[in-house]
Amino acid sequence: MKKRIAIIALLFSAQLFSQAIYEDERYVPETDPLVLKNLEEWQGKKFGLLMHWGTYSQWGIVESWSICPEDYGWCERKKESNPANYNDYVKEYEGLKKTFNPVKFDPSKWAKAAKYAGMKYMVFTTKHHDGFNMFDTKYSDYKVTDKDCPFSSNPKSNIAKEVFNAFRNENLIVGAYFSKPDWHNENYWDPYFPPFDRNVNYDPTLYPEKWKKYVDFTHNQILELLTDYGKVDILWLDGGWVKKRDLQNIKENYEEKFAENESKNGFIKHRVVDQDPKMDELVVEARQKQPGLIVVDRAVHGKNQNYLTPENRVPEKTLPYPWESCITSGGGWSYTPDATYLTGRQGIHMLIDVVAKGGNLLLNVAPSPEGEWQQGAYDLLTAYGDWMKVNSTAIYNTKPIAPYKENNICMTQNKEGNVFLFYLAKEGETRIPAEVVVKSISPKKGTKITMLGSKTSLKWTKESEGFKVIIPESLRQNLPAKEAWTLKIEAVNR
Repeated sequence: MKKRIAIIALLFSAQLFSQAIYEDERYVPETDPLVLKNLEEWQGKKFGLLMHWGTYSQWGIVESWSICPEDYGWCERKKESNPANYNDYVKEYEGLKKTFNPVKFDPSKWAKAAKYAGMKYMVFTTKHHDGFNMFDTKYSDYKVTDKDCPFSSNPKSNIAKEVFNAFRNENLIVGAYFSKPDWHNENYWDPYFPPFDRNVNYDPTLYPEKWKKYVDFTHNQILELLTDYGKVDILWLDGGWVKKRDLQNIKENYEEKFAENESKNGFIKHRVVDQDPKMDELVVEARQKQPGLIVVDRAVHGKNQNYLTPENRVPEKTLPYPWESCITSGGGWSYTPDATYLTGRQGIHMLIDVVAKGGNLLLNVAPSPEGEWQQGAYDLLTAYGDWMKVNSTAIYNTKPIAPYKENNICMTQNKEGNVFLFYLAKEGETRIPAEVVVKSISPKKGTKITMLGSKTSLKWTKESEGFKVIIPESLRQNLPAKEAWTLKIEAVNR
């Protein structure tokens, strides 16, 4: 009991101390000049595609998490056959390897749709937490190219390689999603012990040789992807709980888990485990294979998280470091039958909001068990593309300008000093107003204002605060875009 009180006291004091640590102080800048160059170029790309795909798509369930014995909604084991217990469920889940056969898989179609949408990069799940490999790894038989998987006989069976090649052919840069935890591997979830939660199910300090085997396995697979699969620009690592632990990590765990669950259940739903994957060593080797590689060791404070990744949310303000919101486009991260997708208006406004705050948007689309995208995904990407054909110069290679947003008008600026104002169409609004008033920006005297997609020079007048621009009826009747209209100011007063 005294030990428990001491631990709680330590965690409580850690929580109090952490209140002085702000989100913008949790970033450790990169020092490698080539990585910095690539990171700056990546920040200018603004819009990317994420794809979660695996055998779980056959059941239309959340990716991996149903085999994790934790008490969260996303870990629920829902299936028609309703297996009697956890072990039976895992056996059936892992048996999905024997029925995975996405014969309609055509990554070139995806790549063309992404390019049309204006996406400049992609990140593909080579392996999620369940340990199923979507590439021809030499280190596991739990993979799409294994003889027991019916798709293994298909010429496109090495799915990750096919995806990478297809997107490179459309000049998108390539990112490899890779899960640090592998719940199938015997050196992570040892069959001798029951799994308790998402963590390794034994104490690595008591079984150092076993843990070393797992670290070597993880490094070998990542280096394999960086050796045999062409140019890889981003290594996007998931499973942030697999990390070396110290006092700061304990504080983070307390804040994220104990505090959120104490009022509901009075217990922490997963443990704090020191499980050091030796990422510093891996990153050195990785960049020997792929110089300038951007590494995203998600949710692990330190130098191996080259940019931060708020998940399924857009920050409320600009952030003083490179960042990317990863957000679902329809359904969940994994394939959802009959998913409802974002409308073009919703998706475009979200992209503008992210970019105006200085971030990138990584939009997830989940392929079906047959290897197709749902029509809703194509419709959304087409809406993006139609809008980007007119307005992309206000998106790519831009930076925030204060105050970033005024009412329903977002703002960006480019290196030439041009400022772009995005008028976000309200629900049901099909035309921009005849007069647009902006109080927080002041154009320089005599500067030219136009609407992207139109050559018409717009009249404007200085106001006591800001300015007013007049939109002629002829332009309002023939607007160059929907969802949002962009005004370009050639120069503003600073």
